[in-house]
Amino acid sequence: MTQSALKLPEWMTVVPDLDALNHAAANEFVSCSTAAIRARGRFAVALSGGKTPRAIYSLLAEKFADSVPWHQVFVFFGDERHVPPDDPGSNYRMANEAFLCRVPIPAKNVHRIQAELPATMAADQYQATLQEFFSLQNGRFPRFDLVMLGMGEDGHTASLFSGTTALDENSRLVVANRVEKLQTDRITLTFPVLNAAAEVMVAIAGQNKARVVRDIVNSPQENLYPIQRVHPSDGGLLWLVEPTAASLL
Repeated sequence: MTQSALKLPEWMTVVPDLDALNHAAANEFVSCSTAAIRARGRFAVALSGGKTPRAIYSLLAEKFADSVPWHQVFVFFGDERHVPPDDPGSNYRMANEAFLCRVPIPAKNVHRIQAELPATMAADQYQATLQEFFSLQNGRFPRFDLVMLGMGEDGHTASLFSGTTALDENSRLVVANRVEKLQTDRITLTFPVLNAAAEVMVAIAGQNKARVVRDIVNSPQENLYPIQRVHPSDGGLLWLVEPTAASLL
């Protein structure tokens, strides 16, 4: 990668390679969990789906399994495909196979989206789960210690796609979001939930993301893509970008 002609935002780090991205993300997970457990006695994290986080999850299971008190970790999901938990496309299945079944986290601490149900019902049920876990009163949003996100080549994050109704949701925690270009429903956390987090970490890899990364750095004040709406109101934002995704900077 050539020296960037664009000034990177303070929240964006371009790492040397994919292995460095995986290690940086895993270390951030451990750091956030340590701080949260020390401060509040538990660590609440929302995991992302997609291709990029699989290697991060595997690394956590392989190299960091002894670095986290897993009985104090509570796992949620940022979004889910409208498929059963054993479907190859399930975010839960991917995270479970790569990570959750390989560390000593109690099964009761893992809160998956029950996407085998009708999408609206699954969203309602997951919203109720969050309200109970975080002891929320009406109109309040949960404060995750860490939300892990990725980004699609079209600039979507979680299941918040351009042109979908979920982009304008300001009161619900979880919605069923119809994505016409994929001819499917998704269940996703909403922007108010993402932006209430103590930290959001976005891991981005792949040449197919380079144009969007360039556009965001070049036009930081414009909402060109859904992911630009993720900016915690009282928390940290960290983008980890590997070189091919940063190749147009």
